[in-house]
Amino acid sequence: QVQLVESGGGLVQTGGSLGLSCTASGSNFRRRAMAWYRQTPGKQRELVARITGSGTTFYTDSAKGRFTISRDNAKNTMYLRMNSLRLEDTAVYYCGAWSATAIQSTVYSTSPDYWGQGIQVTVSS
Repeated sequence: QVQLVESGGGLVQTGGSLGLSCTASGSNFRRRAMAWYRQTPGKQRELVARITGSGTTFYTDSAKGRFTISRDNAKNTMYLRMNSLRLEDTAVYYCGAWSATAIQSTVYSTSPDYWGQGIQVTVSS
């Protein structure tokens, strides 16, 4: 079983920056693909960025050029650095992790097997 705990959310003005962290319990962190998702009321949870165990990253168009996903396997922690924040970035952000045995095609086509509790990010004008 994997437990994920997000931290670092809060309130920021448009154009500002904010960093999120996700710390995982359990074993095999370095083998797990990880991702950040976000969700607003009435909408489906959507992928923001993803990072494989080897460090390969993927960003959705909304995050590209503004957000940076990274991980520190020694600390069992994944990060999301968000710059140039916009009003539309306001959401609950979730950390997700796949099984350590998940293959690439599974990671690229399915939702994570484990989720954090979510953390609020609010961007104000």
